Amino acid sequence: MDIARPNVARQKRRRQIVYVSVGVVLVALVTMGLSRLKPAAPTVERSTVWIDTVKRGSVLRQVRGLGTLVPVEIRWIPAVTEGRVDRILALPGVQVKPDTVLLELSNPQLQQETLDAEWKLKAAEADYKNQETQLASQVLAQKADSAKAESEYNQAKIQSDTDTALAQLGVISEMNEKFSKQKADELATRNEIEKQRLVNSREVLAAQLQAKRAEVEEFRALYLLKQSQLDGLRVRAGLTGVLQEQPLKVGQWVTPGTTLAKVVQPERLKAELKVAETQAKDIQLNEPASVDTHNGVIAGHVMRIDPSVQNGTVTVDVALDGALPQGARPDLSVDGTIDLEKMENVLYVGRPAFGQEQSTVGMFKLEPDDKNALRVQVKLGRSSVNTVEILQGLREGDQVVLSDMSRWDNYDRVKLE
Repeated sequence: MDIARPNVARQKRRRQIVYVSVGVVLVALVTMGLSRLKPAAPTVERSTVWIDTVKRGSVLRQVRGLGTLVPVEIRWIPAVTEGRVDRILALPGVQVKPDTVLLELSNPQLQQETLDAEWKLKAAEADYKNQETQLASQVLAQKADSAKAESEYNQAKIQSDTDTALAQLGVISEMNEKFSKQKADELATRNEIEKQRLVNSREVLAAQLQAKRAEVEEFRALYLLKQSQLDGLRVRAGLTGVLQEQPLKVGQWVTPGTTLAKVVQPERLKAELKVAETQAKDIQLNEPASVDTHNGVIAGHVMRIDPSVQNGTVTVDVALDGALPQGARPDLSVDGTIDLEKMENVLYVGRPAFGQEQSTVGMFKLEPDDKNALRVQVKLGRSSVNTVEILQGLREGDQVVLSDMSRWDNYDRVKLE
């Protein structure tokens, strides 16, 4: 006969509950522990990154810009009048002098206008000479009238004085004396009038000749303008140098202002550099610079800084002080470096692939075992072409990774192998 044991079943359930509770607690503890574990540091091949050592000393601060060589003196030759290209006498690349004829244009209408202007000038000059002669004759006639009036007045004055003396002696009557005096006074007035008329005639002569001369000069200016335009149909270089551009073809019709040619002096070049606007703010005039033509380096200095920004760059002109290397020519691509200042006793390192000057960036610093690198916050100062100043976060002798480590932004530690 079986005996019922209710306490055994109760104890069994109790043990099951305890076991389940302990299991749940253990699972929770394991999960919590695993969640607090840091992810394993990723492995980076040491040969694929650039590592540099922090140093202290003097640093020459520089900025760099790409650009081209351009002539210091450029002469663009425009068309002064319309015309058709008849002959092309020089092609790009030839040496030219100021009087070298590059091409010839033709314009029959301009030739006719020049001829008409020449004949109008000659007619105006002849008319001026004719009027000058006529006016001079009128002045001479007036001068003769004035001289006659003066002579008659002098005679009348002498007769009046004589009659006055005779009247005092009683030789002639008082009536004759008054008549002589009245005639002398009348001729005196007439003499003054004739003198004034002579002065006026000379002023009229000068005024009329001046007006006529202005008309002649107007025709002369028109003729000279037409003649200059006609001479401009024979296009000359106007400068000793090399013909760089000449885009025209025989038979082409050009209008005023059209560029006919471009003449440069290839032995007088300057470097036109494009510097990033963030680096150009510290550039000053006359700062030393060097220009690499890929066939030699030329010393120079900053001669002009463009006040405007275009496409994120500032144009800086560098005058070349040294001799040009072989192969230097206009439009040659160059690499320019400008010296800004020399920084003394500063902490510096190679310029990282990221981060701007005066900013704080995260950099991986190698640990003493030389196998692991820990991310640290580094405050950067002034930057140069290949180096940057360290203000905070690193010490002399520290080794840091300068390569782009953006792939590992989610990690604070990497392993180098």
